[in-house]
Amino acid sequence: MNDASDKESESYRSFLLLNEIASDENLSQRELAKRLGIALGLVNSYLKHMVAKGFVRVKAFPRNRYAYLLTPRGIAEKSRLAYQHLNYFTNLYRYARRDYQQLFHRLKAEGVTRVAFCGGGEVAEIAYLSLREAELELSLLMDEEAADGQQFFGKPVVPVAIGLLAGNHRIVITSLKRQKALHHELLERGVPPEAIYTVGLGNAGQDEEEQGEQP
Repeated sequence: MNDASDKESESYRSFLLLNEIASDENLSQRELAKRLGIALGLVNSYLKHMVAKGFVRVKAFPRNRYAYLLTPRGIAEKSRLAYQHLNYFTNLYRYARRDYQQLFHRLKAEGVTRVAFCGGGEVAEIAYLSLREAELELSLLMDEEAADGQQFFGKPVVPVAIGLLAGNHRIVITSLKRQKALHHELLERGVPPEAIYTVGLGNAGQDEEEQGEQP
């Protein structure tokens, strides 16, 4: 994961955390961690940072219970992050659609008729739209967090090891945040480099760069 992607991920988590606190001030750190799908220790770290920045105020109750309240600065920060991420996802959609369209049309010109995706999430969904426009077929999607019986636009979602047993696919990595890690894993599992495809996603994300319980 590159530095820009790391920064964007942290910023998005901060927005989600502020949003959860705004909707319910009585959430425990454990409940916040569950809702956001991140480690309890990471929630504690984010809250400490937000308290230090003056975005969140802690209100203590008996029996070691705490409430987390947004301050006026916190409300302003939540609005700023919401605008930032609206821009980010708009850029992500635009650049991802373009880059995947170019890739899939090139593969079609080479005689490829079907591919496998590796990596789930919003980027995979955008890639699928471009895939259909190029009239290619998706065989399956590989994702280590796949649940039993899960499907992606009618195609099976399976762990990487299982997906590789299904045949010699042309594999398109469809995760921006895990692109390098997935590419490395596929190589480690013996997939030829020429069978793995990635896209640069243009300048997605660049515009923003220019523009215990108690924490």
